[in-house]
Amino acid sequence: MVREFTLPDVGEGLTEAEIVSWLVDPGDTVTEDQPVAEVETDKAVVEVPSPVDGTVEELLAEPGEVVPVGTVLLTFDVDGGAADADADTAETADAGPAADTADPGSKPTDGRTFASPTTRRLARELGVEIGAVDGSGPGGRITDADVRAAAEGPDDEGGPDADPAHGGVDPATETDEGAKAATRRIDDDGSFGRRGDEGDPPSAAGPSGSADRDRTLAAPATRKRAEEAGVDLDSIPTDRTREGEAFVTPAEVDAYAEAQERAQAADAEALSADSAGGGSSPDADASTATADRPASGADERIPYRGVRRTIGERMERSKYTAPHATHHDEADVTELVETRNRLEGRAEERGSSLSYLPFVVEAVVAGLEQYPILNSHLDEDNEEIVLRGEYNVGIATATDAGLMVPVLKRAGERSLLEIADEMNDLVERARDRSIAPEEMRGGTFSITNFGAVGGEYATPIVNYPETAILGVGEIKEKPRVVGGDVVPRKVLTLSLSIDHRVVDGADAARFTNTVIEYLESPELLLLE
Repeated sequence: MVREFTLPDVGEGLTEAEIVSWLVDPGDTVTEDQPVAEVETDKAVVEVPSPVDGTVEELLAEPGEVVPVGTVLLTFDVDGGAADADADTAETADAGPAADTADPGSKPTDGRTFASPTTRRLARELGVEIGAVDGSGPGGRITDADVRAAAEGPDDEGGPDADPAHGGVDPATETDEGAKAATRRIDDDGSFGRRGDEGDPPSAAGPSGSADRDRTLAAPATRKRAEEAGVDLDSIPTDRTREGEAFVTPAEVDAYAEAQERAQAADAEALSADSAGGGSSPDADASTATADRPASGADERIPYRGVRRTIGERMERSKYTAPHATHHDEADVTELVETRNRLEGRAEERGSSLSYLPFVVEAVVAGLEQYPILNSHLDEDNEEIVLRGEYNVGIATATDAGLMVPVLKRAGERSLLEIADEMNDLVERARDRSIAPEEMRGGTFSITNFGAVGGEYATPIVNYPETAILGVGEIKEKPRVVGGDVVPRKVLTLSLSIDHRVVDGADAARFTNTVIEYLESPELLLLE
């Protein structure tokens, strides 16, 4: 019999998603929970699992197409009514938080297993039987932490969070597609190499290779960039992988496109020289070499959807709902620079990457403890200002899909290196779109580091419904008067935007002064 499979609600509040790629073809045999498609929501790229065992009969949506929740994506040929019943069970299990009706932490009694596709995938990678895991989430839903705890076994101390992941990303210095891309190069002929080892190809052990792959993973924005550049994703060299498949970044697309363009120009020049005595026109050759490039001066239209549209809607709501005011100031962070330089080597020995941002987070938490009005939101329905009990600091992160704000939960309970490790991990997973939606919710205060791209001052937009956001500029050497002498000092600029309905300008200034005090005398953080 034929079984239709519709787009489930793969995230809380999801109304539509873009089909990134199909992972199966008509005629393929699939098993329950096998990923069949990658879809992009307004927060992340996720895999959609098959609800049944069967054979793929027809794919009903094209890659790049945006489809509403409930749209039929594909059909399966399944055997008998039992499979149909199983499909109903599996589809309900993956329908998202709305499908959970049991008490939080309870185990479902009807044989269903509540777990997201990413959690199921993690269980497969760790060799954990998902049905044997006790879920700690709402309605008995199994979380990633539950799977990791099951993999580690009951005798391991410290639980799933005992060893924080070390992402190795330095948000204070990484500015665009990531520092990793800076260690790669593409030669003039389009071949792949590494700096310091000119001309050597990547290891043949990886699945990515240098060209002509059957399948390549990439974010939708990266695919769009490759399409605009007129290059084939499967031909772009990379040594990155994700789940055993080649993964291409925007930086690699740009480098490959530039190398191809240089190669085409060289070919055209050589052809022009060969035919100078009476062959084809040099102008015609040059035209042929650039025929696949967009015409100069032509308009380009980029779809306004997905993450970009969500960012726009939230910025609009914040700006038109909360009256903004921005307070600017400077901090002499000469001692902070010296402290960080002394601790950097020790942090590396422990496997951590220590930037200036963890110090800023700790200083912000110290300021929020003294001025809790900035760690609040306005409950307009009940006409109440809610002072939040936790310090959940959002870290605004530039990605190839737009601005994302992963949240560092309970920042006030973490050490400096714990903040650095978790922040680096969150930022890296936000950039590669593997971060979970719940990791970008629940923030009480945000920090945006525009200094990473050379900025000094800005007027950040509050991450509504929060009431304040701190912008951190670039540390620059500036002349300052110390003890009557003009001397060079390291200066950090700060820009604090507030929701003026809730926070007064005086409180904003006092909070900023407190943050400055801790940044100028970092040893004070030891007392917190």
